[in-house]
This record gives sequence, C-alpha cells and structure tokens, in this order.
Amino acid sequence: MSVVAVGSCYVDTILTTLHYPGEDEKLRASSVTRRRGGNCPNTLEVLQQLTQHTPLNQSPKLDLITVLPARSSVASEQIRSAFEPRVRLDHCIYRDQFAEPASSYIIKSQSTGSRTIVSYNGLPEMSVEEFSRIADDLGPRATWFHFEGRAPDVTIGCIHYLREHFPNARVSVEVEKPGRDGLQELAVEADVVFYSKGWALHNGYISAEECLRKQSSQTPKASLLCCTWGQDGADAFEPKVDNFAHVAAYAEENFRVVE
Repeated sequence: MSVVAVGSCYVDTILTTLHYPGEDEKLRASSVTRRRGGNCPNTLEVLQQLTQHTPLNQSPKLDLITVLPARSSVASEQIRSAFEPRVRLDHCIYRDQFAEPASSYIIKSQSTGSRTIVSYNGLPEMSVEEFSRIADDLGPRATWFHFEGRAPDVTIGCIHYLREHFPNARVSVEVEKPGRDGLQELAVEADVVFYSKGWALHNGYISAEECLRKQSSQTPKASLLCCTWGQDGADAFEPKVDNFAHVAAYAEENFRVVE
C-alpha cells in the first residue's frame, strides 16, 4: 500500500509564557520549542510511528507532497531529515526564490493552558499542473491520495485528474475549516471524508452522528465518513452498509478540557 498526503508543511515556534501578554507588554518566555507541523505531515508522522517497528520493505510507502522553500534552505533540510527514510519527500515542490517556510508562532499560556497561534505562509500554492506531473511520476503505485482541504479550487482539479488517469486510486479529504468555500464539493468527490467539529457546527449539525448520517446523502462516492468531536471523541460511518461506530476521547483522571 502507498499513501500520498498532499498539504502544507509548517515550522512551528512555541513560546511558553506565564500568561498571555497584553498589548505593548514585555514578557519573558520560560521556554521555546520548534517543531514541524501541518495536518498532512502530522498524519504521516502518526503513520510513521505506528509502523516504526515494521521492516521498511513490509510497511506502507508514505509520500508527502507539499510546497517548501528552496531545496538548499535550512528549513527544507530540517524537514527532510525529520521524515526520511520512512516518509519520502522526493515529490515535494521547491520554490527556489524563497528561503522561509510556512510558519506558525504560538504563545502557550501556563495560567490557562490555551494557545494563541499566528501563522504566515508566503509560498505560492501548488497548481493542478504541478500535481498532475507528480501524479504521473508516481504512477499506479500510489494507491491512496489524502488531501488537506486547504485550496479547494486546486484540490478539486487534482481529484478530477486522478479520477481520469488513475481511477483505482482511493481519495480522502479533510473538511475542516468553517466557512471555507468549496469543501462540500470536495466531500462529494471523495471516497473517504474527515469532518471537523468546527465545520459541522458551522453547517448546523449538533452532533458528529448527525453530521455523518446527513452528509452520507450528499457524498455518493464515499465508503467511509469520519467526524471528530473534541472531548466527546470521534464517530465513523460506513453509509453503504449502514455501519456506525463511536470512539470515546482518551482522558486521564481529573483532566480539564482547555480548548
């Protein structure tokens, strides 16, 4: 099996502070942490952890398609070293005129446990033409393409290209950001859809189960629909066989939900 994840890769800088700073306040952080982020890279990170004890020749092949700054940049080198060899970055798109990666700057308040995130991404988005060339290079060995629902107008073109040229490939999409136009159209075209609680609430659903059962009538190609619901866990639904499952969220004793 070969899984190809298509989405943004971020470099996160996390500052831990005693409290969230007020406007024009000077505040000293107690620690700083840098790590790689982004929905698709995080998905591959989890898959990598789940298969880390499996020999390379027996584990699923994992590929990341993302836009990165110049191949020689420090950020690109660090991202490659963090993933390889279990996640291949051979088909990433490098923007040679850029040195800075997509970035998030996060202030983590110790007094509340909350995180405030400011993001920046100056890298031009991937085009359908760029993706088409990569898909042709990967060929039929890529059995599953997973898309972050970041740029729906581009993603729908990529899915249509796969349906025409690689009809046996499975396609999954993330329907996450509330109010982002075009996500419903992506769900209609996908074999597997992952919905967020925020998107579901924004569209009038009051529970994960309601979201999945009502969305099943609007996603004729889907064999599996999933929806996360924060502290209430996650639900999954196989509409073709009417099979519904709920998984409770993991929680330690006396835990407190922050966000």
